[in-house]
Amino acid sequence: MILAGDIGGTKTNLSYFDVMNRQLVQKQMMSYPSHEYPSLSAIVAQFRREYPAQISAAAFGIAGPVINGHSVLTNVGWELDVETLRKDLALDAVELINDLQATAYGTLRLSESEQFRLQNGQAQVNGAIAVIAAGTGLGEGGMIWDGKNYRAIASEGGHADFSPRNDLECSLMQFLAGKFGHVSWERILSGPGLFSLYEFLSQRSSTAAPAWLKADIASGDPAAAVSKAAMEGKDTTCVEALDLFVSLYGSETGNLALKLLSTGGVFIGGGIAPKILPKLKTPLFLRNFIAKGRLESTLQKMPVSVVLNDKIAMVGAAHVASLLAEA
Repeated sequence: MILAGDIGGTKTNLSYFDVMNRQLVQKQMMSYPSHEYPSLSAIVAQFRREYPAQISAAAFGIAGPVINGHSVLTNVGWELDVETLRKDLALDAVELINDLQATAYGTLRLSESEQFRLQNGQAQVNGAIAVIAAGTGLGEGGMIWDGKNYRAIASEGGHADFSPRNDLECSLMQFLAGKFGHVSWERILSGPGLFSLYEFLSQRSSTAAPAWLKADIASGDPAAAVSKAAMEGKDTTCVEALDLFVSLYGSETGNLALKLLSTGGVFIGGGIAPKILPKLKTPLFLRNFIAKGRLESTLQKMPVSVVLNDKIAMVGAAHVASLLAEA
């Protein structure tokens, strides 16, 4: 038995897995509100009390950079340290990895039914793999082949500078710089980013939101309200905002694919993509993905898939724990 975790500022998911013939079989899983606990160790201890089991390894995907076994979850004030977790679990085989590393490893375990192929391409055996995931923030990462196994690459590429391509996007850049100062890709390709796109386009066109949309925005998640209105075609500005989001998502996914030369494939994870899948299926995403001048033909050969399994980071952490258990 192994223990895996997907650790975020909002919730912490923990699960046991059995490893049978190198296949992962999920057992008990629980979700805990992160802000109600003083540390990850406290949540792990409660889970272990509630569901006692003998484990041989553990791995946790963290929504933030992990450097020398240390990470900080700013939203809840946690400082995470792998040595502390090893002591708490009385176990040497424990690892902390970035959540996009976990997502990347999880793609190795995806079934065909857990992904939707946007572009078939021609995957090269053992080619590099790119992973991008827009949700609360924007995660970027990938995997390279070391001669025996794939190794996931940690990245904070979502915080790299946004690069506008035309007059509209230059205006967007100025709008966002006025709000935030530094404009990263995460300021656009995220839930809050989608709402910023809506605000930008509303201001640009001097179009006021209808009363029903104002109510939806005020009553819950503003990005979800914009996305829902766009998918249902109920508001023109919302449709334009989501179209711009998809266009830029395609562009930055193509940027990442070029930087990694991801001939093994490109995976789009995160919580947003499955919800806007009908929009991603239109030519808009792929047209911007491949629009890289002289490298268009290279990008056209890369398989591109949307991840439909919302527990992929958990599966990836379990994959790492299974390797630790084998070592």
